[in-house]
Amino acid sequence: MDHISTRPLTFVVGTGRSGSTALSHVLNLHPGILSVNELFTSLGMEPHRHPLPARTVSGAEFWELVTRPNEGFDRMIRSGAPAPEFLYNRRPGRFSAETTGIPALSMMVLPHLTDDPDGLFDELAPRVSAWPGRPVARHYTALFELLAERFGRGVVVERSGGSLGWVPWMREAFPGARFVHMFRDGPDCALSMSRHPGFRMTLRTMDARSAAGAGLLARLTDEHVRTLPPDLAGLFAERFDPALLMEAPVPVARFGEMWSHLITRGLTALARVPEGSRTSLSYEQLLDAPRRELARLAEFIGVDPAEEWLTAAEATLDHGRRGSALRLPADELSALRESCAPGTEALRAVMAGA
Repeated sequence: MDHISTRPLTFVVGTGRSGSTALSHVLNLHPGILSVNELFTSLGMEPHRHPLPARTVSGAEFWELVTRPNEGFDRMIRSGAPAPEFLYNRRPGRFSAETTGIPALSMMVLPHLTDDPDGLFDELAPRVSAWPGRPVARHYTALFELLAERFGRGVVVERSGGSLGWVPWMREAFPGARFVHMFRDGPDCALSMSRHPGFRMTLRTMDARSAAGAGLLARLTDEHVRTLPPDLAGLFAERFDPALLMEAPVPVARFGEMWSHLITRGLTALARVPEGSRTSLSYEQLLDAPRRELARLAEFIGVDPAEEWLTAAEATLDHGRRGSALRLPADELSALRESCAPGTEALRAVMAGA
């Protein structure tokens, strides 16, 4: 399969915890959209696991890249602290975090598309492995094409949580792609991050790097871990106490700082995307006017906003988490708002100029 067609490709990007997981489910309901769920998140974004290495690889090498188990995700499952986005472990097949490791592609991508992820894995393996050598970005495009053909979909939408900072390399790798920036009220988003195993692990890993004197993006070695205090070192065991992750006293304002950093840096990158190739989607506006916002999104992606789809999509949206930050104690809410202020102002400026 050396010939690769050019189905329209859109990336939904954001900070994570912005309602984009729900959007992936909404998109998956549309008969014309291949909803690629959390592909790049599944592969991991550490420097040693970059999903787009700058070299040509064979089909077999590419298949190994996208199926190699994510060690961190498997460790979270083994420890009883899986992220809610993990799908494979809910209805496990022949792969296991305890034994084989769960292939990266099987964790969130394949179970989103089919009730038989192992069967789809086996169907894809020989075909992808036989592909000729080419740049990794072209392999990804071919994978999107193969899946779109398999499921009879006309356009492709990839959505990974926390992907806003990846816009520069996505543009370089997929120059014709469009971008949808999905965002949510800063304090609500940051509060959701503070309760999420994945974001808590990200922040605690940053703390561990700092405590070990490692670089901001350095891979923590066994030697680094040996220098850490027990509450941090324990998180890097093959099986850790989930209380070390979920009950560590981390001020919610720190997640507000993380959100602001992601938003301000991401908006700078998005501003470089040609105006016709980008749009924004507010989680709150999606809840307030789902049909209007989904119809607008469908037009941008390149599909028909069919009435049946709009009705089914509207029924899936959950209004229950809106305004959750307002229930915090006054001092915590004040500190959270202050930490979110830079991102909130950056968003306000962009939306005012839209």
